[in-house]
Amino acid sequence: MIFTILTLFPNLFSSPLQESIIKRAVEKGLIEFNILNIRDFAVDIHRTCDDSPYGGGPGMVMKIEPISRTMEYVEHSAGRRPKFVLLTPQGRLFDQGTAERLARNPHLCLICGRYEGVDERVLTLVDEEISIGDYVLSGGEVPALVLIDAISRHVPGVLGNEQSSIDESFKEHLLEYPQYTRPDVFEDMEVPSVLLSGNHEEIRRWRRREAIKKTILKRPDLMERFVPAREDQGIIKKVMEELSE
Repeated sequence: MIFTILTLFPNLFSSPLQESIIKRAVEKGLIEFNILNIRDFAVDIHRTCDDSPYGGGPGMVMKIEPISRTMEYVEHSAGRRPKFVLLTPQGRLFDQGTAERLARNPHLCLICGRYEGVDERVLTLVDEEISIGDYVLSGGEVPALVLIDAISRHVPGVLGNEQSSIDESFKEHLLEYPQYTRPDVFEDMEVPSVLLSGNHEEIRRWRRREAIKKTILKRPDLMERFVPAREDQGIIKKVMEELSE
């Protein structure tokens, strides 16, 4: 899978993309990154990429010409049009389903806005707008890294254990069950005995119950989208009875 990143600050990506899972995926040839400086495609001698907004107001707005020229370069170099995604606060909220969907694209081009945003006409050039949350960031670089990390996990071969992507939180609108490792006891805090029992069916049931309980307690909003199976309905009933006591 290819990620092309359009940014005014390419150095922000140098370290995060050379660590951990992403680094190994690149070394295996599973993921490729192209990072382009939008400023290199500016149309004037000063490489101007922003200007004051029409109608007045604070801050600066990213100009359409450098962005458009960079996008044209990407499409020409690739030989086909990638999926162009603009990182913007007004975009669709990024979630696990979106990560899975975007992972099916062989080439994503992530466009990082800055300052007060991009010229509105840029929106006519992109395929999708995405936001990672309702808060203010300095630009689209951090959101781009979030997308890369989440999407890469769905590229076949990127995770050492493919089961990891199946069991993770939010896969079916549930938080992940509690995890423990050695030692069995730490300062009077013990690992639940069921996890030491070796009974795989009991462990499965315990994990399912704890995942549902954790979601009810910490993220009740997710339960509105969770579709329980017959077994889950019984678990939910018992958990709610316990919590009401």
